[in-house]
Amino acid sequence: MRNTRTLDYSEAQKIVDAVVGKALRRQQVIVVVVADPYGEPIALARMDGAPIPSIRIATNKAWTAARARTPTREIGEQSRHPEQGYDIAYYGDARFVGWGGGIPVFKDGEVVGSVAVSGLSADEDAELATLGAATVA
Repeated sequence: MRNTRTLDYSEAQKIVDAVVGKALRRQQVIVVVVADPYGEPIALARMDGAPIPSIRIATNKAWTAARARTPTREIGEQSRHPEQGYDIAYYGDARFVGWGGGIPVFKDGEVVGSVAVSGLSADEDAELATLGAATVA
């Protein structure tokens, strides 16, 4: 029998608090989602004024990062250059996205979840998501 390690709610909340705290200090508005290793949400925070589409985008980034076990930016780079990777349709699910901002969370070399941010540029989303992942990794 194989047991799947996962983030628990308290860890997810630490990630959300770290990411939202950093966004507040920068006077930025975001959505952050923390997911389990299957990509299913554990915690979600939508800051006041965050765009509504960012809810779905962050959720899909978290799902993608967990399922693919890789940052969403890498999937995007591969899909923009299919000769070096794959067309995004290869993944077979419309939830797969290739925008920066979804990061898998590893513990002892194993993916235990993911964190994703939406609402800013892809670089800023990825920076905040990486900060969140580092809080529990």
